[in-house]
Amino acid sequence: MRLWQIDEFPFQPERQLYYETIFTIGNGYLGTRASFEEGFAGDSPATLIHGIYNHAPGQLVPELVNAPNWLDLRVTIDDTPFYLHTTAADILKPTHGVVQGYRRTLDMYRGLLRREVLFRATSGNVVRLVFERFASLHEPHVLAQRLRITAVDGAPEISVESGINGAVTNDGVQHWKDLRTWGNGNAITLQAQTTQSGYIIAMASRLIAPGEIEAFAGDARPYSQTQFNLRQEETATLDKITAVYTSRDEAEPLAAAQRKAALAVQMGYDRLRNAHEAEWAAYWDNSDIQIKGDDSAQLALRFATYHILIPAPRHDDQVSIGAKTLSGFGYKGHVFWDTELFILPPLTFTQPELARNLLMYRYHRLDGARQKARDNGYEGAMFPWESTDTGLETTPQWSDPQPDGSRIRIWTGDNEQHISTDIAYAVLQYWRWTGDDDFLLNHGAEIVLDTAVFWGSRVEARNDRYELRQQIGPDEYHENIDNSVFTNRMVVWHLEQALWLLDWLRDQHPTVAQRLIDQLDLNAGRLDHWRDIIDKMYIPFDEERRIHVQFDGFFDLEYIPVPHYEPRTMSVMNILGHARTTQTQVIKQADVVMLMALLGEAVGPHDVQVNNWNTYYPRCDHGSSLSPAVHAWVAARLGLTDTATELFDHAAGIDLKDNKGNVNHGIHGAACGGLWQAVALGFCGLHLTQDGPAVDPNLPAHWRQVSFNVYYRGQKRHFVVTNPVMIAPEA
Repeated sequence: MRLWQIDEFPFQPERQLYYETIFTIGNGYLGTRASFEEGFAGDSPATLIHGIYNHAPGQLVPELVNAPNWLDLRVTIDDTPFYLHTTAADILKPTHGVVQGYRRTLDMYRGLLRREVLFRATSGNVVRLVFERFASLHEPHVLAQRLRITAVDGAPEISVESGINGAVTNDGVQHWKDLRTWGNGNAITLQAQTTQSGYIIAMASRLIAPGEIEAFAGDARPYSQTQFNLRQEETATLDKITAVYTSRDEAEPLAAAQRKAALAVQMGYDRLRNAHEAEWAAYWDNSDIQIKGDDSAQLALRFATYHILIPAPRHDDQVSIGAKTLSGFGYKGHVFWDTELFILPPLTFTQPELARNLLMYRYHRLDGARQKARDNGYEGAMFPWESTDTGLETTPQWSDPQPDGSRIRIWTGDNEQHISTDIAYAVLQYWRWTGDDDFLLNHGAEIVLDTAVFWGSRVEARNDRYELRQQIGPDEYHENIDNSVFTNRMVVWHLEQALWLLDWLRDQHPTVAQRLIDQLDLNAGRLDHWRDIIDKMYIPFDEERRIHVQFDGFFDLEYIPVPHYEPRTMSVMNILGHARTTQTQVIKQADVVMLMALLGEAVGPHDVQVNNWNTYYPRCDHGSSLSPAVHAWVAARLGLTDTATELFDHAAGIDLKDNKGNVNHGIHGAACGGLWQAVALGFCGLHLTQDGPAVDPNLPAHWRQVSFNVYYRGQKRHFVVTNPVMIAPEA
């Protein structure tokens, strides 16, 4: 199981926020950061539940709300509170115990987090405490904890207090009101409501433990407590079962939580865990990619896959995955293009029912996209750059204060419009792999076609051609530029696909075709306009150098040799400053390279792609976590295997090694999805042919073999890629 586990050993107090993020547990309904049960100085405990957003007074935009802390377990040994003190002054205090041993392990295969601590109380008695927790994948509203306490030396008296802490905030921002608490026997309950959006949350928890249990309502923290004695070498086991519901799930979440907690206690911790582990085994049977010859890559890829799976909604098609998944407060839980182009493809290939849920989130928010188009003077559906529960644009217009007190205008919500095509790309990718005609006919086609209507109204006829001004491509260092080649070329692709799709519908499903023609006003004039755009769209290209030009005027900017700024621990933008960077050729992330990843040979012949790579790769500082994996993917397809391997390792360390230094704020979900694609689509060359999926591998020299499963039109296909290349028969 070594390549399924991430360990913290010994205790590293200075890295606790990092470990809180990477050890996050989740089940598609919620995610809980790995804060300690007893608390820790400077910690950031958070449980984030899909869809529970709130716009607090004084805040620029809504955010995903931190739910009450269900982990709360406080242990006392012989009047010594169990706590991991870290400073020499604290450790030497006569009232403080001493940590004599520590190990924490995330078991990704089983979705379990375990912590083991050897602790000496001031009395001299020594105990071993083993904490275990999971968010049930089988019962998504059930959260389970187990504490085993062993008397290693001495016969201690143990006191345990189990609570639900409602005094939680989002980094100081209060989102809850009308907090109510109850305590009775071994059961405690809490209910609260968000201040603006009006969502109600209820948590009900039960403690199963030795000794008599007494419960109290408390104030913002209901709790139950028990007390018992241990003989030397005796072990006591305490189980805490918590159920959580919101008004998104049930009309009466309080009653639902109380019922579920009672049923879960009847089932018992062991049966709950067995059912949970069985669900995880099925997940891994579909989604695991097995690498032989590189243990580091294997562990990193499983870590990335784990963090794609835990936030993926299983039973809800009204929510999506934010850029930081459900693992931290970064980006306020907002949904970006990260989902459709990075996180969603691994699910499309291996967990298509989960991918469908994420696409349905976009379908259910078409009204918000149409509202944004109208507000900006356009037709059709214009998806927001940042989205929450409403489907309206939620990108803040100004940054947080900079060190000098100034704020930077954020233009992405206004002009980073390629997201509408990114979503259409994901819809068609899903359909072509799954053959899910029901989704396409009733939902997906409407997305593709109405976003095409938007582009038809958005392009501008200028200079006997069509252009797009005031755009932001994937390279966000350059804002409000004209004719982003990524955006312009993807719009051509989008309109081509929309016309093809409409012809296919007319041929295969004429009733559906006519419904959409009438509903979206797809008249002959509009379709002719699309064809004209396809013919005359300006695609910036330098014929002499045979390269795509990232945008008009790009090569007139100051050239900065990015490789000269090595080694560095920050982006080149942070070194040069925002204002200067915008006037240079430094690129934040894959832009033209991203276009090559998505469209492949449709971008241009091999020599053009190599020229593009040689031009833009040295100019990219990978200021975004999305970038290294995409570059690894494209480099592998171009045969640049050594470079692809270096970039894969870079991407693999973004979270595991905290290469960017900001894992404290949450997992980089797009980097995780990009890493999976770098292996499957890059090194293994997975692609679709007329006969179904095929591979065209180009593995790193030290990788002996890669094996994986994908689903194609409801059938599981198994691939084994060896090095030197040998393709095993499909199972």
